[in-house]
Amino acid sequence: MKTRRLGRTGVDVSEIGYGAWGIGGSQWMGAKDDESLKALHRAVDLGLTFIDTALAYGDGHSEQLVGRLVRERKEAIVVATKVPPGNWEWPAVAPADVVFPAEHIQKSAETSLRNLGLERIDLLQLHVWRDEYLQAEWIRETLLGLKRAGKVRWLGVSINDHDPASALQAVASGLFDTVQVIYNIYDPTPADELFPACRKHDVGVIVRVPFDEGGLLGNIAPDTVFPKGDFRNVYFKGDRKQDVHAHTEALKPLLDGEASTLPELALRFCLSQDAVSTVIPGMRRISSVESNIGVSDGRCLSPRRLEQLRAHAWRRNFYS
Repeated sequence: MKTRRLGRTGVDVSEIGYGAWGIGGSQWMGAKDDESLKALHRAVDLGLTFIDTALAYGDGHSEQLVGRLVRERKEAIVVATKVPPGNWEWPAVAPADVVFPAEHIQKSAETSLRNLGLERIDLLQLHVWRDEYLQAEWIRETLLGLKRAGKVRWLGVSINDHDPASALQAVASGLFDTVQVIYNIYDPTPADELFPACRKHDVGVIVRVPFDEGGLLGNIAPDTVFPKGDFRNVYFKGDRKQDVHAHTEALKPLLDGEASTLPELALRFCLSQDAVSTVIPGMRRISSVESNIGVSDGRCLSPRRLEQLRAHAWRRNFYS
C-alpha cells in the first residue's frame, strides 16, 4: 500500500482508505457484522491505515465496529468520524445555530468517543458545511476546546454534495486540517479551485464517492433491483439507472493497460491528483477490499487518458 501525507497533520496515511458508511447497517442493505469485521481486518492486513466513519452511520453502529477493529489491532490506524447536523438535514441549508449549536458538537463528539471506545478521535469532521459558519465563533471555540481537552487530534469538514466552492474559506481559515469532498470521473470540479487552495494551505484532501455510489462500478443495468430500504433506490430512482448504464458503457472503450476495469479506472482517476491524500471507497466485503487496495501500486493515469476522461464529466446531482 502506498501512502500520502494528510496535509499539515504531517501524518502519512494509506492512499486507499476505508469508507465505513455501508457497514453501519442502515441505508445500505445487506451488511453483516461478521463479514464487515473480516473486511476491515483484511484491509489492515494489506496496509490500510485510514478509516472514515460517522455518528450518523447506523446511529453509531459503524463507529462501534471500527472501534472494535482498532482496539484489536496493534497497527497505527487513523480514525476519522463526523458530527452530524443538529437538524439531521443534508446538505447544510439552515443557519449555524440550528446545524451546529455548541452543545450538539460537544455531545456528538462524546458519543462518538463512547461508540469507538477510544480515548481520542484522530480526525473530527463536521458532516455538512457552509463557509458562513466560520462567523459562528462558538463552532471554532467548541472544536478547539475538544482539541485542548485531548479528545480530538485534528479537525475537518465534509463538504456539501457537489459544491466544492462552498469550503474555500474553510480551507484558508487555518482552523481545519482536512476537507472531505466528492471527486470522481463524473464530478471533477474540485480540481478547479478546491485542490489548488488545499495545496496552497496544506490542507489534506479526503475523496469520497469515487464510484458515484456504485454508478461507476459498471454493474448497474436498467433492470437492476436494489434491496428494499436501500439508499440506492433513491439515488438511482426513475430513469437514472438507464442513464448511468449508458454513461458507463461509454467509458468501457477506455479500458486497457492503464486500467482494466471501471472500478480501477475510477480509483486511478482520483489518485492521479497529487492534492488527494486518500480515497475512501465504501467496502463491506473482502473481495472489494482486495481489489480496491490492489490499485495502490504507484501508477497514475497518463495525461492523455485524463484528457479523454474530461469528456465524460456529467453535471447532475442525484442526491436531490
